[in-house]
Order: sequence, then structure tokens, then C-alpha cells
Amino acid sequence: MSRYTDTSKYHLPKGTSAAGAYDLEVTPESAGWGHSGLRIVTLAPGESHSFTTGGAEFLVLPLQGSATVSVAGETFELAGRSGVFASATDFAYVPRATEAVIRSASGGRFALPSARTERDLPARYGPVENVPVELRGAGACSRQVNNYCLPGTFDADQLLVCEVLTPGGNWSSYPPHKHDEAIPGEQSELEEIYYFELDGGENAFGYQRVYGTEDRPLDVLAEVRDGDTVLIPHGWHGPSIAAPGYDLYYLNVMAGPGQDRAWLICDDPAHGWVRSTWQTQDVDDRLPFGSKENH
Repeated sequence: MSRYTDTSKYHLPKGTSAAGAYDLEVTPESAGWGHSGLRIVTLAPGESHSFTTGGAEFLVLPLQGSATVSVAGETFELAGRSGVFASATDFAYVPRATEAVIRSASGGRFALPSARTERDLPARYGPVENVPVELRGAGACSRQVNNYCLPGTFDADQLLVCEVLTPGGNWSSYPPHKHDEAIPGEQSELEEIYYFELDGGENAFGYQRVYGTEDRPLDVLAEVRDGDTVLIPHGWHGPSIAAPGYDLYYLNVMAGPGQDRAWLICDDPAHGWVRSTWQTQDVDDRLPFGSKENH
């Protein structure tokens, strides 16, 4: 197999997967897998958007702007944020088999990550102060992770959602790792979506690498721009590279067939040793994002 022959299949440039009201719509059917999904919707000031969840659980996660979310007889006020590099955000959980309405007085852009589920959970509000913000790695591997909907941070059935913010010139999702086999205590089987935004204008760019194993080959090297998406059905993924001068953001959406909701990963043994070098390096002082001193 020649190199990078899978890139066009799994790299979705901005606008190429728009559908109806959505700037981006990834469903299990369109991705060719069974569980994970993501929609991005932009609302003009005063506009609203309604959607039905069917057999999936959803989050309403503001990327930019504020909104109210009405679902199951409740209304949640989402303060949101001015942009993904400004801060973490509050969010709403929308259960399966319901209809939700998003209304935004000032307009904004909202992510709707989803996962198929057969379990009914209540609609809930996720306050921003309860979102763990983690500084991971060190040196040129320093990045920030906003852990919205992971085991131990917010209850869901199958859905896992976090954000990773990488200062320009740094590498994240590194060392490369995978989670495509169900190995108790070692690895979860999870499909994953990376949705990217970049800071630095229309010329901003980064790179995303995904590669498979001998048994399950996969070969992707994508130059990613603001609004692009990369699908990861299996295999090692990383690095995610922020070009110097351009900060990189990506939203991670994961789900899989496991009965136990978990995020267990395995490093590529060729590169896992890199973690040991972080002990002698400082975390990049440009982190966390949103601090007046650094941004």
C-alpha cells in the first residue's frame, strides 16, 4: 500500500461534510462505524435549532457564544465562551429519545457530540467549574486538556468528550497511542473523532497522523485547517502538530461497544519512552490558555 492512501477517506476538510443546518455532520453511518457522532451548528443572533436524539446521547457544547437548551421539560442556561482558546465552558447533557431546542440570543457556534446508547439518563447541566482542566506533558509536548465528559468527571452511558489545546510549535496526542481492542485493564475499544480549530487566521495549519498495525493497516497524514475533522476508526494516532505561530485546538469525541465506559490507551512501544523525558522539563509557560499573562 502506498503511503497516505487513506487520508482522503478519513480527513474531512471544512465544509465537505456539511448537511442541512449543520456545518459538520458525522454519523456512525457516514463514518462507517457503529457508535460515535458529531454535529456542528452555527446560529445567527436570535436563531434557534431543534434536534431529536433518537438512539444516541448528546452534549450541547458551546464553541463560541451562549445559549439556552430546552429538553425534557427543563431549560439550561449555557454561559458559553467567546471562543475555544478563551476558556473551558459549561454544557448540557441531552438523553436518548428526546427533542432538544438550542436558542442563542447573541448567536454562536455549538458542538453536538454523540454516542449510541440503550440507556436512559436524565438531562443535566454541566457547570464549567466542575470541568477538570489538566496540563499534560512537558516541554514541546505540553498541552491543555479540558475533561468534560469522561469517567470520573461526568456521567454518561457511552459518550466520552474532551478538548485538547496545543500552543504553536508543540506536539500533542504524543507519544502515539491507540484504543481499538477490548483488553481488560489495558485498552478500550473506542472510535474517535478529532474536530479542529486554529488560532492565527486563514493561513493557520497543523498536522494529524494516524497509522495502523500489520493486521489492520491504516495510513493518514492530514494537513488540518480551521474547521477540519479527522476520523480515527482504529490504529495509532498522533502526533497532532501545531505549526509554530498557530495554536491548535481539537475536540475529541469517543464511543465504542464496551459495557464499561472507560478510556484506556496503549502507547506505541516505538515511542512510549518519550514520556520519561518529561520529568526533566517544565510545562510550557503559555499554558493554561485564557490567562491574561500568556494570551
